[in-house]
Amino acid sequence: MGWSQRIDEALTARRAADGWRLRRRVEHNSVREITLEGQRYRHFSSNDYLGLSQHPAVIAAWQQGAAETGAGAGASGHVTGYSRHHAQLEAELADWLGYSRALLFISGFAANQAVIHLLAEKQDRIFADKLAHASLLDAASHSPASLRRFAHNQPESLAKLLATPSEGGTLVVTEGVFSMDGDSAPLTQIAAETRRGNAWLLVDDAHGIGVTGAQGRGSCWQQQVKPELLIVTFGKGFGVSGAALLCDDATADYVEQFSRHLIYSTAMPPAQCYALLAALRQIQQGDALREKLHSHIARFRAAAADLPWQLVDSASAIQPLIVGENSAAMALSQRLAQAGCWVSAIRPPTVPPGTARLRITLTAAHHTDDIDRLLEALYDAAG
Repeated sequence: MGWSQRIDEALTARRAADGWRLRRRVEHNSVREITLEGQRYRHFSSNDYLGLSQHPAVIAAWQQGAAETGAGAGASGHVTGYSRHHAQLEAELADWLGYSRALLFISGFAANQAVIHLLAEKQDRIFADKLAHASLLDAASHSPASLRRFAHNQPESLAKLLATPSEGGTLVVTEGVFSMDGDSAPLTQIAAETRRGNAWLLVDDAHGIGVTGAQGRGSCWQQQVKPELLIVTFGKGFGVSGAALLCDDATADYVEQFSRHLIYSTAMPPAQCYALLAALRQIQQGDALREKLHSHIARFRAAAADLPWQLVDSASAIQPLIVGENSAAMALSQRLAQAGCWVSAIRPPTVPPGTARLRITLTAAHHTDDIDRLLEALYDAAG
């Protein structure tokens, strides 16, 4: 089969399965509201959980950083791209989260790929939660190590895998808060099983950092777990972009010396570090923002209990409604859009077949009447 035929068949199959994805041009996005194609909607598909992308201090910091350091880093961090601003951000992140080192990456996807790609060798094995993010599973499946997936959030399933002997090392992989279900991993039990199995634990806390735990330190801090490898990303609670790996000194040195993802990527702009440091300050003193967010979550869940679709058991900002078939999820998303509420429909292969859903995300930028309007639109759509 030639390339053209393969491409045509894949696109035809995607359309036939009601799985076609569209990138819509956004004209304005204030976290609370979004404007697309001239139409303004109340926005319920943003991962900017605290609304920090619009915070004046974060915006001013990025502007100051650009004025002082320019628009880009100009090189890999291993050449001349590593500035004192990168070093300051890494040091403050490490101190805040209780690790000796932090290393910056251009995205959470890149960080997950880099760590697994570097550590996993042929004799090793990776045990990953069945619903772990694509960046983790892709890296694991493409590595020379063997990959087994344990039942979602089931430490007992992990324990059975860990009980089998191995000649190499074992890496256990999970998330703090799962991106499509919004539920939290039982990290205390998973960490205990990982220790008993003499393995290392990697936690991707993209959707927990900034939002949960004391000062927003995330899921691991909240559950008093310190994994060997902690990935935190800056495109959600921080409202910016990028990511960091938290680890010990030896592991950080190993990543610096051998990670191709780190060595051969241009460093994030120093101005971005200014913005991230400002966002970190807001997170550290952001109890009021987190309280507002959790108030919205409680309000939504209490009122949505009687909806005909399955509301996933989630205490996070991610509140999925399982609709079922792709066409039904798309139709419900369109009904909400007609009512002025923008909620994206998530379909396979991002989620398992038969579990297409509306992935509702709530933020501290929302107002109470936004939540109520969404609920009204959902009940109207339910008939």
